[in-house]
Amino acid sequence: MRTTLVVLSVVDIGLLVAGLAVYLFWAGSLLNRIAANLEESFDTAAQIVGHARQIGPGVEHINRTGGVVAGALPLLYGMAEQIVVGVSPAAERPDVPEPARPASGTRRSRLLDAVGYPAHP
Repeated sequence: MRTTLVVLSVVDIGLLVAGLAVYLFWAGSLLNRIAANLEESFDTAAQIVGHARQIGPGVEHINRTGGVVAGALPLLYGMAEQIVVGVSPAAERPDVPEPARPASGTRRSRLLDAVGYPAHP
């Protein structure tokens, strides 16, 4: 009986060591893949920094030009309005203006129906 316990203990320890070896192999392969991905990401980030250094001076010029264009937009907009007013025929206005109505028609809330109040006409 004692030898059976010794044999089973040795087998149990052997299975434990084998399980740990499989787990360590799996964890090592995951860490190797993570390291490869990090190295690739670092290379990509270094390329992005290199590209940013090259286009940096051009961005300042683009921003200056954009500021000039943005400053001219109100003048261009006013000129475009004058052109449209001068070209478009004006619609005749009625003697009695029509009352303002919502474009979607009258709205009715469903909240009152939910609590039991009668619907509004």
